Amino acid sequence: MLEQNIVEWVLLAAICMAAAAVAVFVLSSRPAQAARPAVGPPPCDEAIWVFDGPELLDVTTRAETLMDHPAGPSDWADLHGILVRQFPAFPACPSSVRATGRIVVRALDPQDQREIVCEWIDGITRVQLYDAPAARMRVLTEAGLSVEEELATLRTALDKSHFPVWRVNSSGDVTWYNTAYETLCRTVHGRKPGPDTPLFGNSSEVPIPTQKARRSVTDHETGRKLWFDVSLMQNDTGTLGYAMNVNAVVDAEAAQRSFVQTLAKTFAQLSIGLAIFDRNRQLVLFNPALIDLTALPADFLSARPTLLSFFDRLRDQKMMPEPKNYSSWRDQMADLVEAAANGRYQETWSLPSGSVYSVSGRPHPDGAVAFLIEDITAEITLTRRFRSDLELGQSIFDRLDDAIAVFSIEGHLTFSNTAYHKLWDVDPEKCFAQTAIVDAIRVWQEKCRATPVWGDIRDFVLSQDNRAEWWAKITTKSGEVLICSVHPIHSGATMVNFSRPTVAALPAPEAKPDHERLAG
Repeated sequence: MLEQNIVEWVLLAAICMAAAAVAVFVLSSRPAQAARPAVGPPPCDEAIWVFDGPELLDVTTRAETLMDHPAGPSDWADLHGILVRQFPAFPACPSSVRATGRIVVRALDPQDQREIVCEWIDGITRVQLYDAPAARMRVLTEAGLSVEEELATLRTALDKSHFPVWRVNSSGDVTWYNTAYETLCRTVHGRKPGPDTPLFGNSSEVPIPTQKARRSVTDHETGRKLWFDVSLMQNDTGTLGYAMNVNAVVDAEAAQRSFVQTLAKTFAQLSIGLAIFDRNRQLVLFNPALIDLTALPADFLSARPTLLSFFDRLRDQKMMPEPKNYSSWRDQMADLVEAAANGRYQETWSLPSGSVYSVSGRPHPDGAVAFLIEDITAEITLTRRFRSDLELGQSIFDRLDDAIAVFSIEGHLTFSNTAYHKLWDVDPEKCFAQTAIVDAIRVWQEKCRATPVWGDIRDFVLSQDNRAEWWAKITTKSGEVLICSVHPIHSGATMVNFSRPTVAALPAPEAKPDHERLAG
């Protein structure tokens, strides 16, 4: 039994020794601190504290000398109590640093340029106090990064711009250009731009005081001119140039000039005088007919007179009606312009020379107003002559003893004389509506005995067939016998004549058998 116990103890001891040997081997084969970075004491001229959680692991000599504390900090809470007076934003525990990864704390006093940087590095918290020069260096570094970022943005903006931009030195050589300039140069010259071949010629050709000039280049493939507004800006290193494509503007201006020339040619052939005044009421356009109608000198019109000066000159040359009241002349002209601007001005001027002008005013875009002057003397003369002829014919027919009525092709009464008015006791001129053949026959029937002649007259007036003149006898209710003769005249009209029967006055043609009957 004793021997068995001794053997068990020997085996147990052997097992323990083997386990210890294995443990020593395993521990000796692991890399020392492979997962934790080296956070050993930094250079002694920097104030640095190293913490593992709240526990202080290491501190530099300068950090110890900067702290006005006999024993120095032993953990995070002690360091917080020392620094919080000058750096109120210093975190109260390392977990705040762990949450953000990096915290920068600035001093309470604006004059104090020091700052504290807390960093979390694989479970270790590193706290470093930077003095003023270091802080300024950091600011300069950040400013440099900002400038580089802004410079990169500007370079991208210029390079991606659709407008050619370039720079030339004092000798006139191109020292820099963007992509748009290079693309345009390839379009014009078929190659990349060279330092001695500026795309828009010598920069001295562009006036610097105005800083803008219009230049054209030619596409070497199509021969088409490309127009640009070139602007230059001088600085110490040379001249910076910008070019803006204005092909659309040039095309629009050319189209406008062509349109104006077309209008001018059209206006030059018009017999109507045209005068257009802009929104400032200055003459901007007139045609030769205006000179012929108004007798105004061409140099006066070319001097762009104002609207009031234009009408004053017309009045002086008696080319418009004399005003009844010279004191209100300006007010009359103001009313005239207002009416023309609204498109309501339309007058007929009877001039002392006997000529008659039709003058109208029309509004134009952008506040302009146009006056059209037309010589209507011939039309007025013709109208007056025609009216005179009508009055002469009317007076002749009014002197006749026969009652005469003329009906149009539509059957409307268009003419009657005084004898007709007396015979039938009517005055068609006092009627608001036109007198039709049916209305006239109704009047005749009321004053005459029954007869089929009236129906025949109605059918003859309203028909264009078998239009041979004829006559018939009718009897009034008073017993008077009248000769009614019907005659086709010009343009399908019909003349009905009522006369008293005499041997000399009987019509030459014989009456139709069915018409030659006496009423009663």
